[in-house]
Amino acid sequence: MLLNTNINAEEMVLDEGKTILDSEQKRQRLKELCEEYKRNNAIDASYYEKYPVKRGLRNADGTGVVAGLTQICDVHGYEMVDGKKTPAEGRLIYRGIEINEIVDGCTREDRYGFEEVVWLLLFGNLPDKIHLDRLKETIAAFRDLPTGFAEDVIMKNPSPNIMNKLARCVLTLYSYDQNPEDNSMENLMRQSMELIARLPTIMVTAYQVKRRYYDHKSMYFHPTKNEHTIAQSILRTLRWDKRFTEEEARLLDVCLILHAEHGGGNNSTFSTRVLSSSGTDTYSAIAAGIGSLKGPLHGGANHKVLEMTEYIKEGVTHWDNDGEVKDFLQKLIRREAGDRSGLIYGMGHAIYTLSDPRAVILKKHAINLAREKGFEDEFRLLESVERLAPEVFAGNKGDSKVICANVDLYSGLVYKMLGIPPEMYTPLFAIARIAGWCAHRIEETYSGG
Repeated sequence: MLLNTNINAEEMVLDEGKTILDSEQKRQRLKELCEEYKRNNAIDASYYEKYPVKRGLRNADGTGVVAGLTQICDVHGYEMVDGKKTPAEGRLIYRGIEINEIVDGCTREDRYGFEEVVWLLLFGNLPDKIHLDRLKETIAAFRDLPTGFAEDVIMKNPSPNIMNKLARCVLTLYSYDQNPEDNSMENLMRQSMELIARLPTIMVTAYQVKRRYYDHKSMYFHPTKNEHTIAQSILRTLRWDKRFTEEEARLLDVCLILHAEHGGGNNSTFSTRVLSSSGTDTYSAIAAGIGSLKGPLHGGANHKVLEMTEYIKEGVTHWDNDGEVKDFLQKLIRREAGDRSGLIYGMGHAIYTLSDPRAVILKKHAINLAREKGFEDEFRLLESVERLAPEVFAGNKGDSKVICANVDLYSGLVYKMLGIPPEMYTPLFAIARIAGWCAHRIEETYSGG
């Protein structure tokens, strides 16, 4: 294509009359478009009270809006007393069983529990040994990716973001499925088992490729072992030497249990159910859940906690000094430090008030590993954040709302102690939550109509 020679250095005109803008001109045009949008699209905040509109599926007092029914999970964080929201200790219930009972049982008997939770969420009861062994065999059989998938889909198209790659790979699996649109129970169950088994393999493979192409480090691929649980398999395939301790694997197993499900109203599960209600395919529905979980106000919060902790460590000289820690937290809220968001990541929750049971459990299990691996000072710093943040919030915002630490406050440190890189924190959340997503998809498809 010939260019018109009567042009200046900043603007090139094609002989057809088209214009090529330089980078600065493009930025200016986009700025103008944004300003034009803002002038014509502002919604008066008072309209939400006038009509009234539920923002984020929440009532004005913070209580949730009933959007459907589920038998899979209950989440309780407050009680309604005389029409008033009253703080209460948090409860997380999988199919009628308290999360504390599930984790305590696994800990007492020194066994892995995530696969049991997968069965529980999907089928509604705890498996006996025969059913559990069959489930583990099924997951092991489905772990390998389709022939050529790793090379053609992951290695040839690396991504700097593992969550982005998970979503892309899930969507691409549609093309490797000979019956992707069939929403019969048998087909949904097959697709669920394949996704639960394959997602950890995709995650680790995507991370290794990301190391090579974006971090300029070596990548290494290890075959999985059929006898390994999902937690063991992740640690073995992630590490160059394939070595891990049972204490490490069991702590990761606890993390997976805690993240496996959180009711039908959380953002990613609700997204999965909404898409499932349209009759769309499994891969589209699960990819929607992954995309939702990626956000920093949902699953991405654990990575933001780690980032915030680094800001605190740099800005506070004496980590054991409550006054110094409190002063820095005030700077975070006033947008004077950190990422300038005004948030203290890992604190507060849409439902929990007095406590998040997941945070309580994870904190209890993490302290021993923190002592063993030399992270006790950092662990104590997070405890200080948990203790001081409610007072800082109340003092700076004049808000009497009761807040507590959520699971993200401690999960990032746990992953750090396990030697898991930060870019895998949220993907690990997805590895666990896909059990809940699949359970909700099947329930929505067969009970939501």
